[in-house]
Amino acid sequence: MKTIVRYFFQGLLVCVPLGGTIALVVWILSAIDRLYPLPIPGLGLAITLTAITLVGALTHNVVGRRVIKMVEAGMRGLPVVNIIYTSIKDLLGAFVGDKRSFDKPVMVRVQPDMRIFGFVTCDRFDDVRLAGHVAVYLPQSYNFAGNLIIVKKEMVEPVDADSAQFMAFIVSGGVATMNAARTQVDSQAGLPLIKRKPPRLKSRD
Repeated sequence: MKTIVRYFFQGLLVCVPLGGTIALVVWILSAIDRLYPLPIPGLGLAITLTAITLVGALTHNVVGRRVIKMVEAGMRGLPVVNIIYTSIKDLLGAFVGDKRSFDKPVMVRVQPDMRIFGFVTCDRFDDVRLAGHVAVYLPQSYNFAGNLIIVKKEMVEPVDADSAQFMAFIVSGGVATMNAARTQVDSQAGLPLIKRKPPRLKSRD
């Protein structure tokens, strides 16, 4: 009986994530296909991806940039829409684009022998009382939420890690692997083979 129960839970660990992922992907594809009255399944996704790519291409064109700025100005001019639009754009821009916010993994010293992982999102404030402080976002494990704390720069230490794996490591509660350091070391000689400087804390005006 113990063997059967163990096999059941092992199968559960395989089937639930796999089934949940497939169900979510099918639901997203179905929702996108419903936007277009087309008889071919999956064609709606292809059209959506093509449209998004074309909009991205317009951002590299002078006329396209002007049109997009006009649309953004109209969105920002509406009271409630402005909050929704700005929040979504800032959240998405934190992960993709040229001005990603979650690209400076750090650990915050809270006690002599305790550190908390997070990302520096701002290192300059207009308020003079916050001089010498940085804003650190602390993602929560198994959750999409997080906390923002303001600490002195001396309490923050950069972490030599890939930002994506660093985030996955935190969200998974330390279960995911984090083996993509910016500095790769020869394990036999103990010397750095490829040394990439950690990102500097750029000012965010």
